[in-house]
Amino acid sequence: MLLLALAVAILLAPFKPAPRVWEKLAMQVQGRLRRLLDIFDLFYHLLPTVLLVIRGMRLCRRRVHPGDRS
Repeated sequence: MLLLALAVAILLAPFKPAPRVWEKLAMQVQGRLRRLLDIFDLFYHLLPTVLLVIRGMRLCRRRVHPGDRS
């Protein structure tokens, strides 16, 4: 639950004028995402969401195959 709250908060931060992720993804589409600081910023804001997705996939896999420990 804590990971979910963290992922949503960092994904949408800052709330005004626009979330940083949308700005950086727009820069990527336009071909302007070149500075290392911008790339790190995008990575920083997406990391909790990626961790949440990985955690969800692991939990889902564990429920599908409860006895499999590979």
